[in-house]
Amino acid sequence: MTIRELFPEIAEIQDRVLQEKTVQCLEMAVDKGGWSWEDLKRIPFTLLIPKCPVSLVQHIRAVTRLALKAYEIFIKEYGGIMKLNRDYLTAGAILHDVGKFLEYRRDGEGFAKSSSGSILRHPFSGANLAAICGLPDEVVHIIAVHAHEGDEGYRTPEARIVNHADFMNFEPLKDALKK
Repeated sequence: MTIRELFPEIAEIQDRVLQEKTVQCLEMAVDKGGWSWEDLKRIPFTLLIPKCPVSLVQHIRAVTRLALKAYEIFIKEYGGIMKLNRDYLTAGAILHDVGKFLEYRRDGEGFAKSSSGSILRHPFSGANLAAICGLPDEVVHIIAVHAHEGDEGYRTPEARIVNHADFMNFEPLKDALKK
């Protein structure tokens, strides 16, 4: 198994350098978090839903695909009015939760916040990882502001799309799984 197989949406990034840095960032996060390939299939996308049946990998892929669909609609409907960078949007969507590989840890048969994760949420650790890997500021920005921490600040149009794609995945699932 490779990162590219786990996240086939990486191939949607046209810029080969950006593609490689996206892979490098994911690999670094998985390595620093101490995760195995088997773990990657089981890490929940959130700890806020007890026994969450949706994996982090599944969530990242769904957010990325939803963001890309939104991109297609925006370009078709508003292409003459606004410009969007598809590669930044795609890399940012793929990496939006990369910090969760550091925020979480194994806890027996389950998962919990790591010691780092209890004081540093994933938007911060993820943005830091992306910066270390040399990703463009525009991608680091998407990661940094995709969650509630970015609510009071500026978001680029690409960051706004990823933020909404993320919450369109989280909130309906949270509601459905409460029942």
